[in-house]
Amino acid sequence: MSQITQTTMQQSQRTAPALREHTRRKPPFNVILLDDNDHTYEYVIDMLQRLFALEPERAFELACEVDTLGRVAVATTTFELAELRRDQIHTFGRDWRIPRCQGSMSATIEPVLQ
Repeated sequence: MSQITQTTMQQSQRTAPALREHTRRKPPFNVILLDDNDHTYEYVIDMLQRLFALEPERAFELACEVDTLGRVAVATTTFELAELRRDQIHTFGRDWRIPRCQGSMSATIEPVLQ
């Protein structure tokens, strides 16, 4: 091995740990479902089961929480998936059980406070 190659290898071994990048996780985001008076419990439960694959009992709990508190986190995930889930809620459609209902429920995304 030449002197130049050996010196270069020694230098790279010394600096390699300093150059290593730490893996950073993407910050999580909550998908927040917002309450309104234009959707029934049945609608909310059905939507949560279809979009988030929730068990009926869990979907009912979240429906009660959004009705009581006005908002509920229905998922915590990456920013990109949170955007997709929010958009799916927005495009789920109107509640045919309530004639005045004009469209889907509202949702937003928020960073998880740490």
